[in-house]
Amino acid sequence: MLKILTIETTCDETAAAVITDTLEVLGAMVASQDEFHQRFGGVVPEIASRMHLERILPVIDATLKKAKTSLDELDAVSVANRPGLAGALLVGLASAKALCLALGKPLIAVNHLQGHIYACRVALAEQYAKNQTPENKREDIFPCVGLIVSGGHTNLYRCRAPIDFELLGSTIDDAAGEAFDKVASMLGLPYPGGPAIERAAKNGDPKAYRFPRAFLDDPNRLDFSFSGLKTAVRYKIAGQGQVDFSQIQLSEKETADLAASFQEAAVDALVGKTTHALQKTGMTALCIGGGVAANTRFREKIEIAAKKRNIRLHIAPLHLCTDNAVMGAVAIERYRAGLFEPLDVDAYPT
Repeated sequence: MLKILTIETTCDETAAAVITDTLEVLGAMVASQDEFHQRFGGVVPEIASRMHLERILPVIDATLKKAKTSLDELDAVSVANRPGLAGALLVGLASAKALCLALGKPLIAVNHLQGHIYACRVALAEQYAKNQTPENKREDIFPCVGLIVSGGHTNLYRCRAPIDFELLGSTIDDAAGEAFDKVASMLGLPYPGGPAIERAAKNGDPKAYRFPRAFLDDPNRLDFSFSGLKTAVRYKIAGQGQVDFSQIQLSEKETADLAASFQEAAVDALVGKTTHALQKTGMTALCIGGGVAANTRFREKIEIAAKKRNIRLHIAPLHLCTDNAVMGAVAIERYRAGLFEPLDVDAYPT
């Protein structure tokens, strides 16, 4: 049985996992840094790098113990070396290189974005292992349209295979998750903004304000834009010109209505452009990963859209939406293809 140690440090989660070639997760750990970035309203790259340095070895050690696996039992070490924050990537990459050098194991470098989609395959494998019956025929998620929607990326791909991605469209400015964080800050809500917006929106009217849905009327353009949406919310809260948002007092209803209306606009843009991508490619499977994919309203609307068009929908489970090392299981595909890296391989930040 093949065993690979996967390491993830692309942004602000320090994570590791031990995964087999049957996609069984023997052990996994994630150390979040939310509390260290909270007062800044977003991730501070230097703080993220320093926290990775403190946590990477304890996280790897705890993961191996949880997996009941020794370093000698590993067949390879994998690490996400693109895309992400430069300093954060380097911590994970240096750790993986050191292990490979000391153990004489091959190094596998993976694309963090491919991992977000591959999380859907891991989840499907877990479901099959639990419910294996003659009627429950094992299926695959590829080929598919892949949507990655997170704090740093909002991309649509034609995914022909686990490591064969063609970019169809991406955000031309802010990522969806970044827009959630910034709107939450304007509304005086805590970081991370995604969960805070969703909580506030539960008591709001999504039709209270009509915010823009960029490019939604053009089915041939598969790009996203959230800067105008963010600006529209800003003007609705404070008008034009310089403003200190800490001095603005919104009622509970105003905050809820603004959060709900913003969320609805962002979700409509995501669902609409994803639907356009399915129509344009003719694909009948859709896989979604990334932190924003945990949003309940988004999951509701994309499920309705997929069912209406008879699309096989796979969304990463909640614990695999935010950054984690389990999605590094895409390294299995590179191992099988013999795609190993020299120990001087570099990191490729966002």
